[in-house]
Amino acid sequence: MNWFCDEMLGRLARLLRAAGHDTALAPAGTADRTLLDRAQAEGRILLTRDRRLAETAGRHGCLLRGQSVEEQARSLTAAFPVDWLQAPFTRCLIDNCLLHPAAPDRLAEVPPGARGLTAPLGASFGGSPLTSCPCCGRLYWPGSHVRRLTGTLRRLAQAGKPHPG
Repeated sequence: MNWFCDEMLGRLARLLRAAGHDTALAPAGTADRTLLDRAQAEGRILLTRDRRLAETAGRHGCLLRGQSVEEQARSLTAAFPVDWLQAPFTRCLIDNCLLHPAAPDRLAEVPPGARGLTAPLGASFGGSPLTSCPCCGRLYWPGSHVRRLTGTLRRLAQAGKPHPG
């Protein structure tokens, strides 16, 4: 499933991208009609906290509840079967492009304390945990931010599993 977050859900868009989901984010101030048209044209589910917009979107929309990003993620999981461990850390958190292995010479850009880290969830490319975005050039490595996001993704994946019994 492909997602389209309205401007109120920027943190959720980043979390979905961290999980490997194709997630577009609406620019600030985008008109509702434009949001609806884009969601339909791109075959995306429009995620919003705006009740009227969700109702107008019909089957192309989903009203999310919650103030925190984790509450919003759980609300989404209640409505759709979201795999929070689909393909972790394979998309740029900023522009949604698929990441590629980074050139070895980019290791010099990584903070010295993070150079020996290994990728969580097996998200390494060509044996290297360094990836880069071909669209914006941003460099990614498995630092503390990735470790925190990994914990969040695992909690959401566990919360979304049916309980035995």
